[in-house]
Amino acid sequence: MSLLDTVSFQHITRILEVTDELDISREAVEIPLAPASPGVVRRLSNGKLEIVVDADLPFDDWVRTLPEKIQAEMPDD
Repeated sequence: MSLLDTVSFQHITRILEVTDELDISREAVEIPLAPASPGVVRRLSNGKLEIVVDADLPFDDWVRTLPEKIQAEMPDD
């Protein structure tokens, strides 16, 4: 049984706070409303960053790992 069934507005707000801190445009981010197991952060073919919340981890624990996961997907400029 998963800990999270849907990604709420509050969850999305917390994720966007992380991407804002990393100076990533909100237009460049896609956050599906359905979490998955495992969650994933990946670059899509359209260049956007897809952030899928992990359904099996407590959200607060997962979101603390998000900056590192996002930075791993960013191109080295």
